[in-house]
Amino acid sequence: MGALTAAALWRIDAALILALDEGVGPPVDSYVNGSQTWLVDVGPPDTTLEFRLHPVAGYSGPTGLSHYDLWETVVAALSSGADPSALTLGDETRSLTDLWDGLEVFEAYEADLEPAQIASSARESIGREPDRSGLVDHAASGTAWDHSGRSISLFDLLEDQLKAK
Repeated sequence: MGALTAAALWRIDAALILALDEGVGPPVDSYVNGSQTWLVDVGPPDTTLEFRLHPVAGYSGPTGLSHYDLWETVVAALSSGADPSALTLGDETRSLTDLWDGLEVFEAYEADLEPAQIASSARESIGREPDRSGLVDHAASGTAWDHSGRSISLFDLLEDQLKAK
């Protein structure tokens, strides 16, 4: 088993996306693999939390939409009342759950925080209790995800670790 990291997890839904947008704003980075990332200074002094939306297994971006524009397009659609199961994204219609599985929050620079501290600090930012929190092995999950060719859900791997404890 690798090093354990305190983390908090939220399953994806429209309210979570809007809470993220209101609480922490646009992501600092958007990846071709579908991940969206924020670095937020919140919680204990000198602490930066990473908020990361994990893509679904086998993610591919919507045709006709840059990965840099995905977040803003989803937020705009949800903010205007669009059905989260039928979002117009580029040349396609996709469900929110066809994009991301969920949000993980963890300490960005390996500080020694407890899961309760991560959950509390993240809740301050987005106004929502996590679905789960605890210690996860990022190395084991990342290795399994890479070995699968990204055909399994990284979020599910993390969630399974927390369910097992």
